[in-house]
Amino acid sequence: MAQIPRILVVEDDEIISNLIATMLERKGYSVAAQVMSGEEAIIKAAELEPDLVIMDINLCGILDGVAAARYIFKLFQIPIIFLTALSDDSLLDRAKSAQPYGFIMKPFTDKELTSNVQLALYNHSVRKKFFDKYPIGDPKRIMNALELVIITDTRGRIIFFNPYAPRLLEASDKDLLMSPFKHVASLVNDQTGEPVEDIVQEVARQMLVVIHEFNTELITKTGRHRKVSVIARPIKDDRNDLMGIFIHIKEKTLDQIKMAKMG
Repeated sequence: MAQIPRILVVEDDEIISNLIATMLERKGYSVAAQVMSGEEAIIKAAELEPDLVIMDINLCGILDGVAAARYIFKLFQIPIIFLTALSDDSLLDRAKSAQPYGFIMKPFTDKELTSNVQLALYNHSVRKKFFDKYPIGDPKRIMNALELVIITDTRGRIIFFNPYAPRLLEASDKDLLMSPFKHVASLVNDQTGEPVEDIVQEVARQMLVVIHEFNTELITKTGRHRKVSVIARPIKDDRNDLMGIFIHIKEKTLDQIKMAKMG
């Protein structure tokens, strides 16, 4: 039996969001979740791995629909359909950078919604055969990793974190989301006590992978010191422009620390 497509609805007007959900369910689709902001959309896209995202371009919150869609498609390769009440050329040109599979103008009919959904799902199934997998990996691996995984925007604000991040950083979800990474944790050289350069700025400046494998400690907001290894790399769009930073931090075991000292 074919799997029922699961769709994430991102719309900050509750009435419209519920209308979309009702229309989709009547046509046999499954609504994976309904969220109201771009920040929530990124987290839910990784957590739920929907087959499609229907995204309003103008959203409440810090990230609008275009910004959120760019991250979702680039990181997780989940297709996007945009909703908009505006036909402004400059807005539509910007929206194209997220590589959407369709645009639905408000107000819309049941037929317009479902025909766009059908076409997007079909086109993505064809396109998927030719995707080069992004090196970050799939959402399931990221969400289940027992290591810290964070993605920031170009300004260093955390737009995504996996469930292990609050535990390692000793911070709440609210404290992490959209906070600058340097405000929730700091890195220091455990031999000299000197602070490590802001890894977001270092990656953004060099546009290269930055690795801190040895003599590195992470200090949480509560003041706890953890021996870690850090890998940070740029996330680039199709024009090779920087759109974010991927940060992977792994806490070292006692055996690893002893071996490093012996070496």
